[in-house]
Amino acid sequence: MIVRRTLARLTVAYSVIQLVLFAVAALAIYVFVSITFDFDVVETDTPSGIDAADHALSRLRVALVVVYAALVVVVPVVSYLMARVALAPLRRSYESQQQFVDATSHEFRTPLGVIIGELSLALMRPRAAAEYREAIEASLGAAEGLAALTNQLLLLSRDDPESLVEERTSLEVEALLAEAAEAVRSGDPSVEVAVAPCPGLTVEGSRELLVHALRNVIDNARKYGASPAGITVEALGQGAHVDIAVTDRGPGLTAADVDRAFDRFWRAPAARGVSGHGLGLSLVRQIVDAHGGRVRIDSAPGTGTTVTLSLPR
Repeated sequence: MIVRRTLARLTVAYSVIQLVLFAVAALAIYVFVSITFDFDVVETDTPSGIDAADHALSRLRVALVVVYAALVVVVPVVSYLMARVALAPLRRSYESQQQFVDATSHEFRTPLGVIIGELSLALMRPRAAAEYREAIEASLGAAEGLAALTNQLLLLSRDDPESLVEERTSLEVEALLAEAAEAVRSGDPSVEVAVAPCPGLTVEGSRELLVHALRNVIDNARKYGASPAGITVEALGQGAHVDIAVTDRGPGLTAADVDRAFDRFWRAPAARGVSGHGLGLSLVRQIVDAHGGRVRIDSAPGTGTTVTLSLPR
């Protein structure tokens, strides 16, 4: 609705401006030609010269009126097309924002519903201490998930790379991988992440953000891989970059899934039953982009998935 109203207003504004400019140009042409013909008539001062001048001016008036009438029809169409072109980035941004708000509202609604439901149920009648504890633990788990989602959304809202990575320091890649793997293990002790040694490799950036990105990738491999023991992480120096590859032995992704894997709130059909919000890889790409790197996914059905983060040394 807002975009349509803005489109209509821009079309009217463009039309009025163009028609006024054309009217001024037509009037200027007519005045210039009139003065020129009058000057010639003064020099010749003959009836035939006066008739010729009047006839020429009459034809000029008719031509200007006809052209202007045609412009009255054509200009609104041109103005509409100009307004659509001018509003195209705004329309895309508005539609993306609307989708983002809709998806965010849906993701917030689920944990809030759990918290409200559990606490309301606990207060309906006196219960045993164990039942209260169970309700509190369920509410706490939902609240923690909500807090994690909020933190991810706050990071995603910072589109300016300079504001996202405020401080850059030299970081040992091996230490980053160890910290990210340990963070995943602390949440699921059964997971086994094989981190290949990579001494001497360093990158420059934010330790907190890079660990967050690596943890998201490893955690995705844990959740969607066929076995928590089938995750390998290795880093290799490739010229001016360090390539960090996280590989799982899961069912893999189709080409269509790979194309959409970085979309916010998008999840593969096979992953709908797994906990998550569909923001992990989107945040990974934003963090890697902010560090001047790039991220890619290599996958095919039945072959597992490798996510590679390429960061400048």
